Amino acid sequence: MTAELHLGLERRIGKRSAAVIEKHLGITTVGGLLNYFPRRYLTRGELTPISEVPLDEEITLIARVVTTSTRAMRARRGTLTDVIITDDSAQDSGAPARLPGAGIPGTLKVSFFNGHRAKAELLPGRRAMFSGKVTRFGRALSLTNPDFQLLDEDPDTPATDPEKLAGMPIPVYPATAKLTSWSIQKVISTLLDTADLDDLDDPLPAEVSAREKFLPAAEAYRLIHVPEVPADWQRARDRFRYQEALVLQSALARRRAQLAAEEATARRPVADGLLNAFDRQLPFTLTAGQSAVGKTLAEELSQDSPMNRLLQGEVGSGKTIVALRAMLQVVDAGGQAALLAPTEVLAAQHFESIRRTLGPLSRDGLLGGLGPDAVQVTLLTGSMPAAARKQAMLDAASGTAGIVIGTHALLGDTVSFYDLGLIVVDEQHRFGVEQRDALRAKASKPPHLLVMTATPIPRTVAMTVFGDLETSILDELPAGRAPIATHVVGLAENPGWAGRIWSRSREEIDAGHQVYVVCPKIGEDDDGDFSPGEAEPSAADLEGEGPARELASVTAVVEHLQDEPALAGVPLAPLHGRQDPVLKSATMASFTANETKLLVSTTVIEVGVDVHNATLMVILDADRFGISQLHQLRGRVGRGGLPGTCLLVTTLETGHPSRRRLDAVAATTDGFVLSQEDLKLRREGDILGASQSGGRSALKLLRVLEHEAVIAKARQDAQRIVAADPGLVDHSALAVAIEEYLNPEKEAFLERG
Repeated sequence: MTAELHLGLERRIGKRSAAVIEKHLGITTVGGLLNYFPRRYLTRGELTPISEVPLDEEITLIARVVTTSTRAMRARRGTLTDVIITDDSAQDSGAPARLPGAGIPGTLKVSFFNGHRAKAELLPGRRAMFSGKVTRFGRALSLTNPDFQLLDEDPDTPATDPEKLAGMPIPVYPATAKLTSWSIQKVISTLLDTADLDDLDDPLPAEVSAREKFLPAAEAYRLIHVPEVPADWQRARDRFRYQEALVLQSALARRRAQLAAEEATARRPVADGLLNAFDRQLPFTLTAGQSAVGKTLAEELSQDSPMNRLLQGEVGSGKTIVALRAMLQVVDAGGQAALLAPTEVLAAQHFESIRRTLGPLSRDGLLGGLGPDAVQVTLLTGSMPAAARKQAMLDAASGTAGIVIGTHALLGDTVSFYDLGLIVVDEQHRFGVEQRDALRAKASKPPHLLVMTATPIPRTVAMTVFGDLETSILDELPAGRAPIATHVVGLAENPGWAGRIWSRSREEIDAGHQVYVVCPKIGEDDDGDFSPGEAEPSAADLEGEGPARELASVTAVVEHLQDEPALAGVPLAPLHGRQDPVLKSATMASFTANETKLLVSTTVIEVGVDVHNATLMVILDADRFGISQLHQLRGRVGRGGLPGTCLLVTTLETGHPSRRRLDAVAATTDGFVLSQEDLKLRREGDILGASQSGGRSALKLLRVLEHEAVIAKARQDAQRIVAADPGLVDHSALAVAIEEYLNPEKEAFLERG
């Protein structure tokens, strides 16, 4: 019975509670709230290890009050109540007793602005549950104006045997600044009493539930939200985790079946075509990986069902050559190939690189027409002059252009193709499902699809996110790629290194090389995409401390470097996304031509920029970037056989959690090792990229690194179910669960291929 899950919350918990849940959690149905699972569980008798509390996240923890003190504030009217709480770790470890205070291991300072209730209730010795956002104040952790609930005087706890009560798990829900975990728990407890759980249809096939000994759905919902012992929520969680994996893998299996059933135009190799001529003129030998992947692509392009393949490869592993050979096979067979790039800089780079690589096999529509052994390569971007843009569109529509390279401009309604046979998408994570489908729709028959990414993806992520694509990996670098040495430059412990960065840059330039300087934002009026606003004043604000550190910006760094003695006379230029496209192209051309020696840029150079003479990259405020971004960025140097160096500059102190990312990047250049480390360091927020969509993680209980066995088993079950019942006619509850699971946000994740 799915009607219960779709029922409006107000029917089960009342209008007032339903309005609060909708406002703060965005949930409006019974099913939405039932599936809002606890993030973790606490035990009343245990304190939360303060060393494990994450920074800048809404958290819930249990701690014991050590001291409480109240004083008048200096900078404004009112009082400030400081409460020192502890997890008793120092006491348990036998460390010498010290007066509690900020910075002592196992303690946390909690500050309340005009905290009259805190002053009265948070007395020394009491245990309480706190909910708020932990920040760093100086070298100590602090919690400002949190909500709290005393555990030794909880009026909402039913009369229960004290020993049993002490062991009962406390569910901790993903909370917001205005809605605490225990408030969510109360509403869900009401829902469990009023909802008709026993008539819910079960998405898990009966044979799967019997084989795995899973709880029935109704019992699992009750035990995951109101467990009496830890084994209760563990059994319920295992059931829902497998259900999530099966629903997800069934959706992907169904999509693979649908794609395989489509009819594409086979693009078979031609004996004496462009591809053979291209291979004969190559000045180097393909790596074993390039040859193997090329053979796979050739075979799949020859089929009359569409190829759908993901090509992973490290920065500089030679993915573009592999893609170009596939494009030439399609052109030989009478079709066209389109290469979709995320930025105009990258599209222009691909255009120049492919024409240069093709050499005499590339023709640009010169008088005399095209010879039998040449292909026209055309560029189409939004900033092109009207006449050039019109000609490019005409060449694509008439079939004159065999290879069309472009940005989002390729997706326009007025752009058409004569016979689009292959779509190559570069850095696919930068495109949404609508954009991919808009390009596919320009083909008369479903085109073949090749997705390329330089961001290494762990097997379980590939199996989950790109599950409807077959995967190929290029894991060896072509000859001539030099190693990149990466160093963390910690200015907090070594402030004198600030000047050395620029003298080191001058040394590279004097040696005839070039330098990238990367900043996290464009100008002083730009917050970047990194700093979320705070709803409550921080402890530093309350104490009248100065503002947070100023991040390096392109405009400010350019001004500084123009006056930097070590760089006197060095031609430098800024590059960022707000510039006019013509200026951006001219700046990049000047750097490529070795006229500009130092380029100060945002991450616009992260992907695809290929300047062989660049040997040094300086990333300022490197802690503001993610692991994969840092790995991509440093891949811009060391591309021409010259050794590359990357300096990760940070002002954070050594023990700061964000320094761990920098240390990880400096420790290895293996992208697959880094991708695993990236997922370990990230919390549950964006394993599938939720940060890009502004939502929570698309996964609830499934963790792609931890649960590979669960995902693999669910994948086998899903393939078996879909093979026997492609329309899921005999698995209607599973079909409904798929539709429920694939809301627009998750649909976008799954359709990134």
